[in-house]
Amino acid sequence: MVKGSQKIVAVDQEIPIVDMSQERSLVSMKIVKACETLGFFKVVNHGVDQTTISRMEQESINFFAKPVHEKKSARPVNQLFRYGFRDIGLNGDSGEVEYLLFHTIDPAFSSQLSLSSAVNCYIEAVKQLAREILDLMAEGLGVPPHTLSRLISSVDSDSVLRVNHYPPSDQLFGGATLSDKSASLTKVGFGEHTDPQILTVLRSNGVGGLQVSNSDGMWVPVSPDPSAFCVNVGDLLQVMTNGRFISVRHRALTFGKESRLSTAYFAGPPLQAKIGPLPAMVTSVSQPRLYQTFTWGEYKKLAYSLRLEESRLDMFRTCKD
Repeated sequence: MVKGSQKIVAVDQEIPIVDMSQERSLVSMKIVKACETLGFFKVVNHGVDQTTISRMEQESINFFAKPVHEKKSARPVNQLFRYGFRDIGLNGDSGEVEYLLFHTIDPAFSSQLSLSSAVNCYIEAVKQLAREILDLMAEGLGVPPHTLSRLISSVDSDSVLRVNHYPPSDQLFGGATLSDKSASLTKVGFGEHTDPQILTVLRSNGVGGLQVSNSDGMWVPVSPDPSAFCVNVGDLLQVMTNGRFISVRHRALTFGKESRLSTAYFAGPPLQAKIGPLPAMVTSVSQPRLYQTFTWGEYKKLAYSLRLEESRLDMFRTCKD
């Protein structure tokens, strides 16, 4: 059962689509507008090789098709990846999802997994896409080149790749099935939240379920498009733009009889990186400073100590009501 009073609106209403092959200044302008109005957009003609995408998807499908005991036994020696299901974080959040979580500090982190090569190639490709998008944002904002992308380019950047597998709504983990009555209910795969990092680059298969919250507080379903990447603003980018960009709230639901697979690259800075509004985003009168300066490590610690739906940025505002 899905809780909450927000109303769902028409499919893909307000979801901007940015064609990366268009003239650069136009692409930059469209990205900035999308970040200001919704904090979410799709990119097409993005330059990521289809072979890299297909290989990552197939290897992920192969992994999640294994028996649960095999997936649970895929324990890393170096703790740079892990498998989990249902539990989301450490504070009681849960959903109808199983996942693989990869830390991207070490390019050889997943050498004991058969999907290691596919993961490494995919990470490099989406990291490059994230850098390009951040550079286009910087151009549109009128800030120095690479102001944003340099934060995720460092060798010690704290970025992660998460592969989520949402089973059909009539199936539980381990092969058990729900009753006919229960199976008709839409369930929460991943609850309402914002992403704490700078930027998220996400791709899913042809199965729907992702929804974003618009400025009116209504849920907007995102129609699936395997040829596109979805991009959403994270909390840190909202801070750096002094609230000009919106860290969008989103969630994933499960319904129907098809599995949904999503792969998300969360672009984060080094733990010691200082995050605050960029000077160009602050004026003394029309655009007063909205957020304090803090390190990503400090914010990350707070973010993961709270429940998914809790608002974190309010705790770092310069003026609290």
